[in-house]
Amino acid sequence: MDDFDTKHRSRLENLSTTNVADALDALGLKGATFGVRPMWPTMEKVVGRAVTIKITAAGLTKSKHHLGVKAIDAARQGDVIVIDNGGRIDTSCWGGVLANGAKMKGISGVVIDGAARDIDDIVDTGLPVYARGSVVATARGRIMEEATNVMVQFCGVQVRPGDIVIGDKSGVVIIPQEKIKEVVAKAEELFKKEEDMIAEIKAGTPMLQVDEKFNYEKMLK
Repeated sequence: MDDFDTKHRSRLENLSTTNVADALDALGLKGATFGVRPMWPTMEKVVGRAVTIKITAAGLTKSKHHLGVKAIDAARQGDVIVIDNGGRIDTSCWGGVLANGAKMKGISGVVIDGAARDIDDIVDTGLPVYARGSVVATARGRIMEEATNVMVQFCGVQVRPGDIVIGDKSGVVIIPQEKIKEVVAKAEELFKKEEDMIAEIKAGTPMLQVDEKFNYEKMLK
Protein backbone atom coordinates (compact mmCIF):
# COMPACT_ATOMS: atom_id res chain seq x y z
CA MET A 1 0.00 0.00 0.00
CA ASP A 2 1.55 3.30 -1.13
CA ASP A 3 1.14 6.92 -0.07
CA PHE A 4 -1.86 7.41 -2.37
CA ASP A 5 -3.77 4.51 -0.83
CA THR A 6 -3.08 5.56 2.75
CA LYS A 7 -3.61 9.33 2.41
CA HIS A 8 -5.82 10.11 -0.58
CA ARG A 9 -7.89 7.22 -1.96
CA SER A 10 -10.67 7.31 0.66
CA ARG A 11 -10.89 11.10 0.45
CA LEU A 12 -11.31 10.97 -3.33
CA GLU A 13 -13.96 8.27 -3.01
CA ASN A 14 -16.05 10.84 -1.08
CA LEU A 15 -15.69 13.46 -3.83
CA SER A 16 -17.24 13.71 -7.29
CA THR A 17 -15.45 14.19 -10.59
CA THR A 18 -17.02 17.65 -10.75
CA ASN A 19 -15.53 18.59 -7.37
CA VAL A 20 -12.13 17.52 -8.66
CA ALA A 21 -12.57 19.22 -12.05
CA ASP A 22 -13.43 22.48 -10.28
CA ALA A 23 -10.38 22.12 -8.04
CA LEU A 24 -8.15 21.59 -11.07
CA ASP A 25 -9.58 24.71 -12.70
CA ALA A 26 -9.04 26.72 -9.52
CA LEU A 27 -5.40 25.59 -9.42
CA GLY A 28 -4.79 26.18 -13.14
CA LEU A 29 -4.32 22.48 -13.95
CA LYS A 30 -5.60 20.40 -16.89
CA GLY A 31 -7.49 17.22 -16.10
CA ALA A 32 -11.18 17.45 -16.99
CA THR A 33 -12.07 15.17 -19.92
CA PHE A 34 -15.17 14.94 -22.10
CA GLY A 35 -17.19 12.35 -24.00
CA VAL A 36 -16.31 9.26 -21.92
CA ARG A 37 -19.18 7.88 -19.86
CA PRO A 38 -20.13 4.81 -17.80
CA MET A 39 -21.13 1.89 -20.01
CA TRP A 40 -24.20 1.13 -17.87
CA PRO A 41 -26.29 3.26 -15.49
CA THR A 42 -25.62 1.46 -12.21
CA MET A 43 -21.86 1.23 -12.66
CA GLU A 44 -19.65 1.94 -9.66
CA LYS A 45 -17.34 4.90 -9.25
CA VAL A 46 -13.67 4.26 -9.98
CA VAL A 47 -10.57 5.73 -8.31
CA GLY A 48 -6.98 4.62 -8.80
CA ARG A 49 -3.54 5.09 -10.29
CA ALA A 50 -3.21 4.99 -14.08
CA VAL A 51 -1.71 2.10 -16.01
CA THR A 52 -1.69 3.33 -19.60
CA ILE A 53 -2.13 1.70 -23.01
CA LYS A 54 -1.32 3.49 -26.27
CA ILE A 55 -3.12 2.08 -29.31
CA THR A 56 -2.08 2.39 -32.96
CA ALA A 57 -3.32 1.08 -36.30
CA ALA A 58 -2.64 -2.53 -37.28
CA GLY A 59 -0.27 -3.04 -40.21
CA LEU A 60 2.89 -4.83 -41.29
CA THR A 61 4.49 -4.34 -37.88
CA LYS A 62 2.89 -6.97 -35.67
CA SER A 63 2.24 -7.03 -31.93
CA LYS A 64 3.54 -9.93 -29.84
CA HIS A 65 0.57 -9.78 -27.47
CA HIS A 66 -3.12 -9.00 -27.71
CA LEU A 67 -3.81 -5.45 -26.58
CA GLY A 68 -4.42 -5.00 -22.85
CA VAL A 69 -2.67 -8.17 -21.71
CA LYS A 70 0.60 -6.47 -20.71
CA ALA A 71 -1.25 -3.70 -18.86
CA ILE A 72 -3.25 -6.21 -16.81
CA ASP A 73 -0.02 -8.00 -15.97
CA ALA A 74 1.69 -4.74 -14.94
CA ALA A 75 -1.21 -3.37 -12.86
CA ARG A 76 -1.45 -3.55 -9.11
CA GLN A 77 -4.61 -4.00 -7.10
CA GLY A 78 -6.64 -0.77 -7.19
CA ASP A 79 -5.09 0.60 -10.39
CA VAL A 80 -7.12 1.93 -13.33
CA ILE A 81 -6.29 1.03 -16.93
CA VAL A 82 -6.33 4.09 -19.23
CA ILE A 83 -6.61 3.34 -22.97
CA ASP A 84 -5.68 5.93 -25.59
CA ASN A 85 -7.35 4.90 -28.85
CA GLY A 86 -7.67 8.48 -30.08
CA GLY A 87 -11.44 8.50 -29.66
CA ARG A 88 -12.06 5.81 -32.31
CA ILE A 89 -15.49 4.23 -31.99
CA ASP A 90 -15.43 2.02 -35.10
CA THR A 91 -13.51 -0.78 -33.39
CA SER A 92 -13.26 -2.21 -29.90
CA CYS A 93 -10.14 -1.97 -27.74
CA TRP A 94 -11.55 -3.75 -24.66
CA GLY A 95 -13.85 -6.74 -24.18
CA GLY A 96 -15.12 -9.50 -21.95
CA VAL A 97 -12.01 -11.69 -21.69
CA LEU A 98 -9.84 -8.70 -20.75
CA ALA A 99 -12.46 -7.55 -18.24
CA ASN A 100 -12.36 -10.94 -16.52
CA GLY A 101 -8.57 -10.80 -16.37
CA ALA A 102 -8.62 -7.29 -14.94
CA LYS A 103 -11.26 -8.21 -12.38
CA MET A 104 -9.24 -11.19 -11.17
CA LYS A 105 -6.16 -8.94 -10.81
CA GLY A 106 -8.09 -6.53 -8.56
CA ILE A 107 -8.01 -3.64 -11.02
CA SER A 108 -10.47 -0.88 -10.07
CA GLY A 109 -11.72 -0.13 -13.58
CA VAL A 110 -10.96 0.83 -17.17
CA VAL A 111 -11.37 4.19 -18.93
CA ILE A 112 -11.26 4.24 -22.73
CA ASP A 113 -10.87 7.07 -25.22
CA GLY A 114 -12.56 4.80 -27.73
CA ALA A 115 -15.05 1.93 -27.67
CA ALA A 116 -15.56 -1.35 -25.84
CA ARG A 117 -17.52 -4.50 -26.72
CA ASP A 118 -18.95 -7.54 -24.88
CA ILE A 119 -20.81 -5.15 -22.59
CA ASP A 120 -23.11 -7.89 -21.25
CA ASP A 121 -20.06 -9.96 -20.29
CA ILE A 122 -18.36 -6.95 -18.71
CA VAL A 123 -21.47 -6.17 -16.64
CA ASP A 124 -21.36 -9.75 -15.35
CA THR A 125 -17.79 -9.21 -14.08
CA GLY A 126 -18.77 -6.03 -12.22
CA LEU A 127 -15.65 -4.26 -13.55
CA PRO A 128 -16.40 -0.55 -14.14
CA VAL A 129 -15.72 0.44 -17.76
CA TYR A 130 -15.96 4.00 -19.08
CA ALA A 131 -15.83 4.60 -22.85
CA ARG A 132 -17.12 6.74 -25.70
CA GLY A 133 -19.45 3.95 -26.74
CA SER A 134 -19.85 0.29 -27.57
CA VAL A 135 -19.20 -1.52 -30.85
CA VAL A 136 -19.23 -5.14 -32.02
CA ALA A 137 -16.11 -5.04 -34.27
CA THR A 138 -12.98 -6.74 -32.94
CA ALA A 139 -9.61 -5.01 -32.61
CA ARG A 140 -7.92 -7.83 -34.52
CA GLY A 141 -6.65 -6.66 -37.89
CA ARG A 142 -7.72 -3.09 -37.16
CA ILE A 143 -5.69 -1.81 -34.20
CA MET A 144 -2.95 -3.05 -31.88
CA GLU A 145 -1.15 -1.98 -28.73
CA GLU A 146 1.78 0.30 -29.46
CA ALA A 147 3.07 0.67 -25.89
CA THR A 148 2.24 0.00 -22.25
CA ASN A 149 2.81 2.40 -19.34
CA VAL A 150 3.91 5.40 -21.40
CA MET A 151 2.60 8.95 -21.48
CA VAL A 152 -0.67 9.09 -23.44
CA GLN A 153 -3.35 11.58 -24.40
CA PHE A 154 -6.80 10.86 -23.00
CA CYS A 155 -9.57 13.09 -24.37
CA GLY A 156 -7.08 15.91 -24.77
CA VAL A 157 -5.52 15.44 -21.31
CA GLN A 158 -1.96 14.27 -20.68
CA VAL A 159 -1.86 11.05 -18.62
CA ARG A 160 1.30 9.43 -17.30
CA PRO A 161 1.67 6.12 -15.47
CA GLY A 162 0.81 6.74 -11.82
CA ASP A 163 -1.43 9.77 -12.38
CA ILE A 164 -4.75 9.56 -10.55
CA VAL A 165 -7.97 8.64 -12.37
CA ILE A 166 -11.50 9.26 -11.06
CA GLY A 167 -14.66 8.24 -12.90
CA ASP A 168 -18.33 8.59 -11.99
CA LYS A 169 -21.63 9.24 -13.77
CA SER A 170 -20.48 12.71 -14.87
CA GLY A 171 -17.38 11.39 -16.62
CA VAL A 172 -13.64 11.02 -16.03
CA VAL A 173 -11.04 13.36 -14.58
CA ILE A 174 -7.25 13.02 -14.23
CA ILE A 175 -5.09 14.40 -11.39
CA PRO A 176 -1.33 14.85 -12.01
CA GLN A 177 0.29 12.65 -9.36
CA GLU A 178 2.59 15.37 -8.03
CA LYS A 179 -0.40 17.68 -7.42
CA ILE A 180 -2.60 15.20 -5.55
CA LYS A 181 -2.30 16.88 -2.15
CA GLU A 182 -3.29 20.35 -3.37
CA VAL A 183 -6.09 19.08 -5.63
CA VAL A 184 -7.74 16.93 -2.95
CA ALA A 185 -7.59 19.74 -0.40
CA LYS A 186 -9.12 22.26 -2.83
CA ALA A 187 -11.80 19.76 -3.97
CA GLU A 188 -12.82 19.14 -0.35
CA GLU A 189 -13.03 22.89 0.26
CA LEU A 190 -15.30 23.36 -2.77
CA PHE A 191 -17.41 20.32 -1.85
CA LYS A 192 -17.99 21.75 1.65
CA LYS A 193 -19.04 25.11 0.21
CA GLU A 194 -21.55 23.50 -2.16
CA GLU A 195 -22.96 21.31 0.62
CA ASP A 196 -23.47 24.43 2.77
CA MET A 197 -25.26 26.11 -0.13
CA ILE A 198 -27.56 23.14 -0.67
CA ALA A 199 -28.37 23.02 3.05
CA GLU A 200 -29.47 26.66 2.95
CA ILE A 201 -31.53 26.10 -0.20
CA LYS A 202 -33.30 23.12 1.42
CA ALA A 203 -33.95 25.28 4.49
CA GLY A 204 -35.88 27.69 2.29
CA THR A 205 -33.36 30.47 1.68
CA PRO A 206 -34.06 32.15 -1.70
CA MET A 207 -31.58 31.28 -4.47
CA LEU A 208 -30.52 34.87 -5.06
CA GLN A 209 -29.71 35.27 -1.38
CA VAL A 210 -27.69 32.05 -1.36
CA ASP A 211 -25.86 33.11 -4.51
CA GLU A 212 -24.90 36.45 -3.00
CA LYS A 213 -23.86 34.97 0.34
CA PHE A 214 -21.54 32.36 -1.17
CA ASN A 215 -20.40 34.39 -4.21
CA TYR A 216 -21.14 31.30 -6.32
CA GLU A 217 -20.13 32.82 -9.66
CA LYS A 218 -16.59 33.45 -8.35
CA MET A 219 -16.32 30.27 -6.28
CA LEU A 220 -13.13 29.14 -8.06
CA LYS A 221 -11.27 32.43 -7.55
